[in-house]
Amino acid sequence: MSAKLYPIGFSEIPDWQNDDHLSAFNAFLVSARRLIEKPYSGRGLGVSGEDLASVARSAVELSKSPMTSHSAQVFFEAAFIPHKFDGADGFLTGFFEPVVEASKKRSAKFSEPLYLRPDDLVDVTDANRPTGLDNSYRYGLKTDDGIQEYFDREAISTGALSDRRLELVYLKDKVDAFFIHVQGSAKLNLIEGGIMRVTYAAKSGHPYSSIAKKLCADLAIEPADMTADRLKQWMLDNPDHLDELLFHNRSFIFFEEVLGTDPEAGPIAAAKTPLIPHRSLAVDRTLHTFGTPIWLTTHEPLPEEDKPFAQLMIAQDTGSAIVGPSRCDIFIGSGDDAGLKAGRVRHAADMIVFVPVQNFDLNDVFKS
Repeated sequence: MSAKLYPIGFSEIPDWQNDDHLSAFNAFLVSARRLIEKPYSGRGLGVSGEDLASVARSAVELSKSPMTSHSAQVFFEAAFIPHKFDGADGFLTGFFEPVVEASKKRSAKFSEPLYLRPDDLVDVTDANRPTGLDNSYRYGLKTDDGIQEYFDREAISTGALSDRRLELVYLKDKVDAFFIHVQGSAKLNLIEGGIMRVTYAAKSGHPYSSIAKKLCADLAIEPADMTADRLKQWMLDNPDHLDELLFHNRSFIFFEEVLGTDPEAGPIAAAKTPLIPHRSLAVDRTLHTFGTPIWLTTHEPLPEEDKPFAQLMIAQDTGSAIVGPSRCDIFIGSGDDAGLKAGRVRHAADMIVFVPVQNFDLNDVFKS
């Protein structure tokens, strides 16, 4: 790890006083309730899941009484110690929840499947990793001869999983499927009626390769100019070359249906909690502990905003392209408008990690 954390004071956080702390507290509560049930594992930066769970219990207890933005601010300042990175330049992108039409049955109009996790796809750990399989692989193919590399995108797209009854739902085309694979979740308007929510279940294990970067190289386009809407339009305009581009990224995503969720709430992501627009942050899961509050400041405004973004976020998701201590992805929302905004977020940013106070006692702060 190239970056280390060192403590700072709340007075050193830019615009800290101007945030809606009650909104931030309510976002933290979403993770707090999950932390109480099952604390997240601590990760490389050293934020303890158990310490977070202790603070989470205090937050849930506090929420039983009427809260104000001031009392929420007092809570954060008492329960956490802000920490900056030493020598790590931050970079922010955006993500969203696609909303598309789908069908439970294959047809000429709906022919592109999203797949369930296959039963021969197994988790790879240090304990069972075979000699020769790269350390980046977290999944593999279970065989009689041991674990091997799983089928990649090209193999799956050309029939490797046919006749296995793994098709969860069918989409109109490969473009819709691609963006759902990238985002890791979707809200599907079923032609049979009703809404289906799907989310990431596993992946083939292969390293992620950006097709946007490849297309920029092929077309001699600056990466900053390759927005998501421009990439989508090229894909729609060039169906004969689409597979060649898609197969550049060998990583393939498997999905599962999310049951019992509020259709108006955000998607369920990696931390198993609903995402909140402009409050949920995707981070490097090997370094950051889910549920950690993180102060995010951009160096320029987000799309359609008039000043740099400065808010307290909650680490609630991750992604294959999110690598490094100061690399992050902000959840913008659901639908096409959110997608257009998310695709234009490529911002320099600073992150301040809120490390929970050990043995935090709510009674020491809010005394009767």
